[in-house]
Amino acid sequence: MRRPRLPVTGLGARLWAALVTVELLTAVSTWFIASVVGPRLFRTHLAGEGETLPPTIAAHAEQAFRSANLLALLFGFLAAFVLSLVVILTVTRRFGRSAETLSAAATRIAGGAYGTRVTPPRLGREFDSLAGALNRMAAQLETVESTRRRLLADLAHEVRTPITVIDGYLEGLQDGVVAPDPATFEMLRTQTARLARLSEDIGAISQAEEGQLDLQTERVAPADLVSDAIAAASRSYSDRDLRLRGDITPALPAVPVDRQRIEQVLTNLLANALRHSRPGGEVLVTAHRGTRRTVEIAVHDAGGGIAAEHLPHIFERFYRVDTARDRGHGGTGIGLAISKAIVEAHGGQVRAHSAGPDRGATFTVVLPC
Repeated sequence: MRRPRLPVTGLGARLWAALVTVELLTAVSTWFIASVVGPRLFRTHLAGEGETLPPTIAAHAEQAFRSANLLALLFGFLAAFVLSLVVILTVTRRFGRSAETLSAAATRIAGGAYGTRVTPPRLGREFDSLAGALNRMAAQLETVESTRRRLLADLAHEVRTPITVIDGYLEGLQDGVVAPDPATFEMLRTQTARLARLSEDIGAISQAEEGQLDLQTERVAPADLVSDAIAAASRSYSDRDLRLRGDITPALPAVPVDRQRIEQVLTNLLANALRHSRPGGEVLVTAHRGTRRTVEIAVHDAGGGIAAEHLPHIFERFYRVDTARDRGHGGTGIGLAISKAIVEAHGGQVRAHSAGPDRGATFTVVLPC
């Protein structure tokens, strides 16, 4: 047989009950000391004086002491009890209201109201720390939710375009409007490759941001990283009538990196510079010693540049400065975000700088030595 559940009381009621119990225990212990211990001490004090009082007088004196003592304690205790009840009522109501406020805020946050914030109740370091932690948790959840919504919207947009193209071609093939020639199959393969690349990019950035990248680090000369990246991208640059050259400071210290991952970063940066550079221009890759035992590898282009309002968001997933142009070139809008995550996994940082539109841009990778 199940035992009936007792009603759950709030924090204020429990504090009230606990403090009243303390008051009652104080009253009982005070009465016991005054009625039992006090008279004995009185008799011992009289006996210590060396004078023998008649029994009736001694009894009367003891009775007078007992009555006066109990009466004084009674009035003193009643006054103290009333004052303590006022203090207890004030404190418990404040604690109870603060606890209810924090509980209600936590409930709203759990229900998805991530904009909820609470004011520190000023009831001590513990309550203020709890309120601060609750506000920080709400802010982080709000950021995560905003990022999640934007990511899902951008991802849906990225997937919709190639799927629409594929569906249109397949419908044209089925109706006989589109000829099954090499150009058609090449277009279908291009769109499926775009979907595959998007899937790989999302997997890569998720691993990097969750700290799950398996880095096979080795000490590599920065000159080797730059020369390999230039060699890999030289064909694409020559096809666009762009010059690609390097400028490396001699005797740079080796950096402990995963060679393939950092080459992926440089490849992304060079591909970004290629998309935004005009034919006949030049892209320069430099490597020099940085501050605090670091090496800086930078990619400079003289292309369209970046407006100041875009710079703080340039490494966000799916963020594009020029949406139409980037989608026309087939970029997923996630390459810079992947580069940032990989560099940070190495303990470094990546930053972007531009003097403004049509004044080029510089992307710098800072790696610790």
